[in-house]
Amino acid sequence: MINQEIKGNLAKLLATENLVVEHRNVSTASFDTGRRVLTLPVWNKASSTVYDMLVGHEVGHALYTPDTDWTKNVRNSVPHDFLNVVEDARIEKKVTRKFPGLKTSFKKGFQELLDRDFFGIRFKNVNDLPFIERLNLYTKSQYTAEYIKFSTEEMVYVLKVQNLETWEDVLAL
Repeated sequence: MINQEIKGNLAKLLATENLVVEHRNVSTASFDTGRRVLTLPVWNKASSTVYDMLVGHEVGHALYTPDTDWTKNVRNSVPHDFLNVVEDARIEKKVTRKFPGLKTSFKKGFQELLDRDFFGIRFKNVNDLPFIERLNLYTKSQYTAEYIKFSTEEMVYVLKVQNLETWEDVLAL
């Protein structure tokens, strides 16, 4: 069983603010940028490493994602999921740069989630998935899932995602 108080304190320390941390029966972690509430799922079988990955990811949003209505910033009706995948890649890069020890938690946590079929792809050929889903998995692996293939045209965008630094960069891409 994960010590919820410890993970909550970890989130507050990494975010350098007194976030509200809730442990709830939800399918995944989330962060409300306006209310400053970090929600962690209550999972029976997840390791401490997975929780560190979840905390690290959501703290990335706390530190780097602006409190803005995303839908007002999206041009040409870009689906919210696309913006979320790209922003997730950016904030994960930045939070692991700030806290290098999280990189191991991200890699190991991703592998644990893959092993548990969290992404629902166990019986699928990952390379048959749409680009945005492959991009999401590849970035979540910290760019180590070499079995995920991209076309030459797609690789241009993968490289652009790897080089994102600002929210404005995300919107432009």
